[in-house]
Amino acid sequence: MSDALAPPASAGTSSPPRSSAVVAVLAMAGIVVSLMQTLIIPIVPELPTFLDAPASDAAWAVTATLLAAAVATPTVGKLGDMFGKRRMLLASIGLLIAGSLVCALSDSLVPMIIGRVLQGLSAAVVPLGISILRDTVPAEKLAGSTAVMSASLGVGGAIGLPAAAFIADNWDWHVLFWIAAGLGVASLLLVLFFVPEAGDRAGGRFDLVGSLGLSAGLVTLLLAVSKGGDWGWTSATTLGLAAASVIVLLSWGWWELRSKEPLVDLRTTAKAQVLFTNLASIALGFSMFATSLVLPQLMQLPKETGYGLGESMLTVGLVLAPQGFVMMIMSALSAKLTAAKGPKITLMVGTLIVASGYGLNILFMSELWHMVLVSCVIGAGIGFTYGALPALIMGAVAPSQSGAANSLNTLMRSLGTSFASALTGVLLAQLTTDFGGHALPSESGFKVVMAIGAGAAVLAFFLASFIPRKRPAATVGADSPAQTAEVAGAKA
Repeated sequence: MSDALAPPASAGTSSPPRSSAVVAVLAMAGIVVSLMQTLIIPIVPELPTFLDAPASDAAWAVTATLLAAAVATPTVGKLGDMFGKRRMLLASIGLLIAGSLVCALSDSLVPMIIGRVLQGLSAAVVPLGISILRDTVPAEKLAGSTAVMSASLGVGGAIGLPAAAFIADNWDWHVLFWIAAGLGVASLLLVLFFVPEAGDRAGGRFDLVGSLGLSAGLVTLLLAVSKGGDWGWTSATTLGLAAASVIVLLSWGWWELRSKEPLVDLRTTAKAQVLFTNLASIALGFSMFATSLVLPQLMQLPKETGYGLGESMLTVGLVLAPQGFVMMIMSALSAKLTAAKGPKITLMVGTLIVASGYGLNILFMSELWHMVLVSCVIGAGIGFTYGALPALIMGAVAPSQSGAANSLNTLMRSLGTSFASALTGVLLAQLTTDFGGHALPSESGFKVVMAIGAGAAVLAFFLASFIPRKRPAATVGADSPAQTAEVAGAKA
């Protein structure tokens, strides 16, 4: 029997978990973690004052979280496969709580950055949660459950912005992080009570060299991408980091291919289903983040520009909030389409919906309801795609590899968002208009970014078309305990 069909360990449980409770708790944990990405946005302009630091230094409070998440996600996912996904999930939530408390108690730059790093290290919660669902949820509910878990990323990001803006406008900014710590504690307790430890533990030796190599490669790459605009794209620092990332990542790949117990199984990653899913994820991450950068700026620019709407950050958050709920609703439809046609078709449909949303934005961008419509259409597409991605990944890997594989896929989406941030920043800085002696992004600049966002979604569609139409027979029974039990019974 293939290792993909090995039955999961019961971890001492005598009765199956209540799957609905497991899904709800894991989705809540995913929402809490995704809140950390938007929590700080309303106070970014004021951080230099709050922390008594130059604006260029205060920006590290955002960059540090991005870097920490990139480093933690693949490493923690692998540790979950080796030593228990629930155990690593609890550790990740614990880091979120610790980071939130450090930020809540900080009034200077260094502890703030430390706290934000700790928050970023919790980013593996969503891929770990998806892998836990594979081990605990019945087969007939798995597609819908993983779609809901994936959508929690969008829900947290959507509701986090207006909530954080409201809190920052009415209370001391430290309250944001006290609330984050409280939500983290609630998630930790709920996981302890409702989420079982299940699934095989691969055990073995942890690939420390591989982890350090991948971390170094990602940090140098993301520093070059995220800070290149500040340092200069042709500066020695930016080019040196970019060159270092290429050298380090190539060396890391050489090591992984020769390691008996690699951090990332590159041979599995090279399978067509995994490879093209991950490539499509990069394009999707790019496309998704473009709207997060464009719509808020458009809504906050002065009305006198002729295309800005002159709205507050709180209004921006309220306009974008429905997107998260649309994503959650669409995740249910995504599961039904996946059950009927397969996750490849679901992914392709979602990419076309995202592309159409950007097309609408090019035509309609002068009223608040235009922004609501556009964000909801794009959110609907993301709901479809984010439901399909974990199904495609788990359909191609063994349960003992699902934590690492889902974490790598999450990392691919994060890389896409980083590239989107860098390119959008460059374009909007170059395509400007004069407004009272100040250079502001022009209307044509925003439309160019929207067109690129649509193009990225079409690219994801093209890449998804190369995903094999049917899953390998060896993985059909690997999605859940229920399927595993059926296969085992048939063989008996």
